[in-house]
Amino acid sequence: MMNELIPALVVEDHPLILLTIEEALAESGFAVTTATSGEEAMAILEAQSRQFSALVTDVNLSGNLTGWDLARRAREINADTAIIYITGTDEEHWVSNGVPRSLLIRKPFATAQITTGIAQLLNAAGSLN
Repeated sequence: MMNELIPALVVEDHPLILLTIEEALAESGFAVTTATSGEEAMAILEAQSRQFSALVTDVNLSGNLTGWDLARRAREINADTAIIYITGTDEEHWVSNGVPRSLLIRKPFATAQITTGIAQLLNAAGSLN
């Protein structure tokens, strides 16, 4: 187990789902930053001096930006960012809109799916030792 917390950004506009994911990731060794809209998340991505190792984002967010938009920007900042999309409706668009080496998890989900998915993506990118 690593001593340093892994920085993760969670973007979800439903407060209960956001809290559930935030708690699960914090218990799994992540330093979690949260946002409730695409615009808020983009501002966080642009302003952070450190890069996020993981982005968990709902696809459909309040505001004009989508989870697809956020993932593309996160990958421009850090090519190894683990991207987990969560959605209840847009899974058929993942192939055309999702970034490579990402996972899509359909709602409802178990939080273990998210933590396991992030670990698999980070291990594949060589970001975890």
